[in-house]
Amino acid sequence: MLLTYRALKRRALAKKLAITTPNGIDESSYVRIGGLDQWISIRGEDLSNPVILEIHGGPGSSNLIFTPRTRAWERHFTIVRWDMRGAGRTFAGSPESQGEPTLDRLYEDALEVTAHIRTRLNVPKVLLLANSFGTVTGLRLARNHPELYSAYVGTDQNIVGGGRDTSSYEALLARLEKAGKKKQLAKMAAIGPDRSAWSAHEWAEYAKTVVTTDPLTYDTMKTVVIRSLWFSPLHTLRDLRTYLKAQTFSEQLGPQAMTIDEHAEGTAFRLPFFLFQGDSDVLTPPDAAHRFYEAVTAPVKDFALIPEASHFASFRHPDQFLDLLLTKVRPVVTGQAVGR
Repeated sequence: MLLTYRALKRRALAKKLAITTPNGIDESSYVRIGGLDQWISIRGEDLSNPVILEIHGGPGSSNLIFTPRTRAWERHFTIVRWDMRGAGRTFAGSPESQGEPTLDRLYEDALEVTAHIRTRLNVPKVLLLANSFGTVTGLRLARNHPELYSAYVGTDQNIVGGGRDTSSYEALLARLEKAGKKKQLAKMAAIGPDRSAWSAHEWAEYAKTVVTTDPLTYDTMKTVVIRSLWFSPLHTLRDLRTYLKAQTFSEQLGPQAMTIDEHAEGTAFRLPFFLFQGDSDVLTPPDAAHRFYEAVTAPVKDFALIPEASHFASFRHPDQFLDLLLTKVRPVVTGQAVGR
């Protein structure tokens, strides 16, 4: 019965995803990037719309599963979703050929993907949209290459502060103590607040504990992430197993990012800069994102909180996120106001 319902739901979602407009695009394929065949999807109803290149989070969590939830975005933007090395279909295509993932390698891959998209779609710049762990790479791309990107939009924005800000770690300990979770509290206290000293396993355990002990985040994980994964019309049951294996493989990237100090790397951006954060995000807290935003200099900048949203804010409230893209970002990128 469960598999029958899944099949019916996937069929309905596949119908919803059909793009039939004369100037639309719906193509997916492997492209040789960084010596590895990497999966790139391009979807949109009108090729004259601005092009968004997504840098997904995780690490190792493909955003392809959210395609049905963000279907309305494709009326106003051409959406490029790229499964990074160690993620999704790129990992599934050749698990043994991913190499040792590093932030530097993902950065170089992203530049190659950007060049491919600019050529394939014949556009001078693309709009850079990064979420969660992908914002670490996203900020570096935006700082260093304003000639390639029309604007930067970060959501679930990570601000790694060189180990100075331990507020989210302390909040987790307080939450566990209040809930009487003595075993989890002891485990998290044992790893200590210095994230740069965490192993990949400890980094993953911390993230898992944050997600499962905050009610709103846990509800989002169940109703948005897991549900999107289970009902994705773009993924078979085998694909879902590989999706999870890719996340485990990519955990080794977590500790690499914890050594970064975003403020030291630079707060000067030579392109429009936007941060849209869930107001109740305990994994990448909005206060840290806002402090960074306040320090940023950019030709245009804006910050917005998404109400009743934790992590995965753009996917829990895709219509609200689209409104922010249309009212704050698209007019800056195109010079024209637009409504939904």
